[in-house]
Amino acid sequence: MNIKRLIMIGLLASFVTACSSQDEQTTNEQKPKNEEQEKVASKDESPSQEEGQGAEEKASASSIDTSILEEAPELPETTQDLINQKEGKYGGEEPYAVEEKIKEDLSQLDPLPKDADEETKMLYLRYLYSLIAMDYPDPQNTIKKWEYGASGHPDLPDEKFQFKENYNVEVILDASGSMGAKMDGKTRMQLAKESIQDFLAALPKEANVSLRVYGHKGSSADGDKQLSCNSIEQVYSFQSYNKDQFTDALNQFEPKGWTPIADALKESQDTMSQFDQETNTNLIYLVSDGIETCGGDPVKVAEQFSKSDAQPIINIIGFQADANAQEQLKQVARASEGIYTTVRNQKGLEEEFQRAKDVLEEWKDWKEDALSDADAEEVDNSFDILEFKNDWAFTTLGQGNDISSLLYIAVNEEIITYDQRSELLSYADEIEELAEKSEKELISKLETISADRIEELKKSIEEKFSENTEN
Repeated sequence: MNIKRLIMIGLLASFVTACSSQDEQTTNEQKPKNEEQEKVASKDESPSQEEGQGAEEKASASSIDTSILEEAPELPETTQDLINQKEGKYGGEEPYAVEEKIKEDLSQLDPLPKDADEETKMLYLRYLYSLIAMDYPDPQNTIKKWEYGASGHPDLPDEKFQFKENYNVEVILDASGSMGAKMDGKTRMQLAKESIQDFLAALPKEANVSLRVYGHKGSSADGDKQLSCNSIEQVYSFQSYNKDQFTDALNQFEPKGWTPIADALKESQDTMSQFDQETNTNLIYLVSDGIETCGGDPVKVAEQFSKSDAQPIINIIGFQADANAQEQLKQVARASEGIYTTVRNQKGLEEEFQRAKDVLEEWKDWKEDALSDADAEEVDNSFDILEFKNDWAFTTLGQGNDISSLLYIAVNEEIITYDQRSELLSYADEIEELAEKSEKELISKLETISADRIEELKKSIEEKFSENTEN
């Protein structure tokens, strides 16, 4: 076991604890962020008769329209609800940074009546929560990453995770118009291209690599839909990575049109049919920022593809994908028993590709008859659990801060009174308590699963070693 890496885990854990304490202190000391909020915050908890009077008078003048409110999803009540909750319209964004947009949404609401019953109050909270709900990490993805990261071990139940003589990797890249959106001075397409090239360049030369793109012809206009939806091309066929040839392939296209995910997977299946799972380990990474827009059913195609003779491991990366795209891409990954990951920047994209690099290095070692290091895997699992813990805790903290800020904006817009804000916030606190309880339960389960897996792995390695020494 690498002592240095274990020390790093301890330091990281200490750092996270310190950061959490600091964040909590910062949250408690946070001052109102605009002049109107300062006025609200400077009052006593029991507001004067004047405070919130505008909202109450409006509410009593006529009955309220709850049609918009009723469309909001139910509030989470279980751990699974948190894992499955859909990211809100402003999920992950600081409410005051998008305050004008939020005000537009709030302008569609009637003020909450002074004498509103509990059901009506919860309708308002459901709607407000749905605006800022964040995407919680799924523990199943961590477990799938362990299974994928353990590729090649003889005790794995799924044969597609066992190393074969050949390894084939295809990246399917979204080249639709939305990939032209910029961040940090570069388009999403530029960032994706750089990460993909670094990824494939670092793979063992024995691996066959491929790059397939879609939506790179025509435009996003309706008149170009058919052309764009049919523009699916394998620009670099399965072969060893060659820098010059691959660079030429990357320079052939820019983001332009529509998003035919289903047909891209179909064409990948047709090409990969030459690589049966008996002698090939097949890996696909699909990188997309949006949903299917060409009328196909990518979920159904992914399920069929994963059960074909090639039996590929299909991993999906949602690159700055919005809530609707995340939902569909998650379903695609789930249908193929692959891993879905949302990444917000180039660093996140590179981290996902790094996992594949590590696996292919193990494949190279396997071809040289090297046994896996179970102790190293135990350390890696610990880092994965720590990463999950951090993601979950930071999501809970961020979501709690955001609902608090959003409720202040609602007070300023006279949708609710200050007293009503306090009451709604107490309901929201129950969700935060649920999230904190869920975090402890999930971490405990992940630690148990990891420990059981490592024991099985060590036993398998010992048996393999005994077989090797007896022969």
